[in-house]
Amino acid sequence: MFRSAFVEAVGLRFTEVTETRVRGEVLLGAEHHTPWGVVHGGVYTTVVESAATVGASAAVADRGQVAVGVANSTDFLRPITAGTVEVLAEAIQQGRSQQLWQVAITGVDSGKLIARGQLRLANVPATGLPNTLGQHS
Repeated sequence: MFRSAFVEAVGLRFTEVTETRVRGEVLLGAEHHTPWGVVHGGVYTTVVESAATVGASAAVADRGQVAVGVANSTDFLRPITAGTVEVLAEAIQQGRSQQLWQVAITGVDSGKLIARGQLRLANVPATGLPNTLGQHS
């Protein structure tokens, strides 16, 4: 559901997608590491952007729109080397032209918050985009 090669390369798998909430998980390992052996912050930033964008786009699909990120702020709270993390993205505000989403990334085994982010999105016409919400498997 809502697949892209980039999201698949990160390993993000969506388990729930609604107009106001998205859940997913990522199995993190050595392929996600920095040269220092911890998961790269860019992985968390990608997960924040991807999860929020999928939910925000689901919210505006009936209007022929998709949502695109315009500002991503991700905080890296604790380093990990491996394990499964749960992703929970929730809408904070959904307007006609913009949306604001928050995302929590939590270690499944520890229950601890690993990273958190906030994404502001613009609602834009889906027409002419090469991969719109309507093209999913």
